[in-house]
Amino acid sequence: MGKIKEYDQYDGLGLAGLIEKKEISAREVFEEAMSRIEELNPRLNAVITKMYDIAARTLEKPLPNGPFKGVPFLVKDLVSACEGVPMTMGSKACKDYVPTYDSELMKRFRKSGVLILGKTNTPEFGLMAITEPELHGPTRNPWNTDHTPGGSSGGSAAAVASGMVPLASGGDGGGSIRIPSSCCALFGLKPSRGRTPTGPDYGMIWQGAAVEHVLTRSVRDSAAMLDVVSGPESGAPFIIPGPQRPFIEEVDQDPGTLRIALCKRSPLGTYVHAECRKAVDQAAEVLKSLGHQLEEAEPDIDGHALARSFFMLYFGEIASDIKSLQKILGRKARPSDVEGPTWALNLLGQAYSAGEFVSAMRQWNIAARQMGLFHQKYDIYLTPTLAFSPVRIGEMQPSTVEKVIMKITNTLRLGSFVKCSGIADKFAIESLTKTPFTQLANLTGQPAMSVPLHWTSAGLPCGVHFTARFGDEATLLRLAGQLEEAQPWFDKRPPSMVHGPIEKQQVI
Repeated sequence: MGKIKEYDQYDGLGLAGLIEKKEISAREVFEEAMSRIEELNPRLNAVITKMYDIAARTLEKPLPNGPFKGVPFLVKDLVSACEGVPMTMGSKACKDYVPTYDSELMKRFRKSGVLILGKTNTPEFGLMAITEPELHGPTRNPWNTDHTPGGSSGGSAAAVASGMVPLASGGDGGGSIRIPSSCCALFGLKPSRGRTPTGPDYGMIWQGAAVEHVLTRSVRDSAAMLDVVSGPESGAPFIIPGPQRPFIEEVDQDPGTLRIALCKRSPLGTYVHAECRKAVDQAAEVLKSLGHQLEEAEPDIDGHALARSFFMLYFGEIASDIKSLQKILGRKARPSDVEGPTWALNLLGQAYSAGEFVSAMRQWNIAARQMGLFHQKYDIYLTPTLAFSPVRIGEMQPSTVEKVIMKITNTLRLGSFVKCSGIADKFAIESLTKTPFTQLANLTGQPAMSVPLHWTSAGLPCGVHFTARFGDEATLLRLAGQLEEAQPWFDKRPPSMVHGPIEKQQVI
């Protein structure tokens, strides 16, 4: 076993280094990762499709010489197609769907050298900030299994935080990398719009709001993977300037003195938990000690208008997803094919006009222009990642009354009534009260990250959120590297998930 004492004391690059120096073999690391998944998954329900046989066959051939050669990896069961492996997207409508090809991002993940061991749980179509699909059941937070790991990349977050794998893929259309990273004490970077590929099935995922990347325990793992997966692809709708140097080199660079705007107020004017505000205050003290300039300020953006715009996207995309299910089902989708809330939101999507949709999308441009002006003065925008600490499992599920309303709406197809009554607008605001900070970067296309800098008095993680100028992942990675050194988080692990030394396991 060489010098390795504990599998989860190393990040992905650390394990790759041990494999390269032949201090441990890729097969031994593979077997240990399988052992961890088999031990932990019954408690967490993070991995919903296992790919051990495929991984074992992959090991029989030379692996690509990427930075993560031989490192165990998991893929979120949404958007990224993996040839010959089911992609349920958290929905019973897709439980038998098996792609016959790799998506472009999947090809690039493989190029990094990772060994893919399985796919992770996600809410139906990635629509929730929790991971509790009816098809697979809830994923639980390793820090406290009564609580959610967040969503929609909740399965990936739980797997990485518990030590199953050092990194896993995720997608972020409204915070779905950053929200679970905050809930599980991980580093979660959402790259700029167009930074990572979306083909061949998508041009703009969620009209360009959604971007895919990874959730990691170390900053350098995120940067190294971004170096592999970023860059233009044939037919891409967005081609943005490449980095001045590899992202991995930014992690150890001095960010200089940054001008940072700090805001703890929800853009919706709703409540922000004291622990989330405390997380920002503590981060501000660390940042000041590092020489950065901070002041309280926020961009001139109508939070309510932006929330309504986000949910107009939400309604429209769900309606389109339901219509697209005909390709998978071989017939038109029925209410029984999906969860009740999903069908109700689909009806709302059908109730709005194309003109209303376009008008809502124009709010994105207004916000992007305002953020452009804001960043003429400030390098970074600092807020809480979430307005609450991780909620309990089931806490964000529809109440009995809401279920009755949804049933009536679905049965009578009352989408237009719900729209006209104002219930849809009320739903948009209420749905974002716990996650009001993350959508802005999705709609403007800016890079943003959640950094694990605080734990609540109850021992639950609480991330801090940083947004930079469009295309400026470099500044975020420099700052993250500096914070990681000043206030290390890597060795902070969920107490119930601590493991002993690696022991050889039988290949399954």
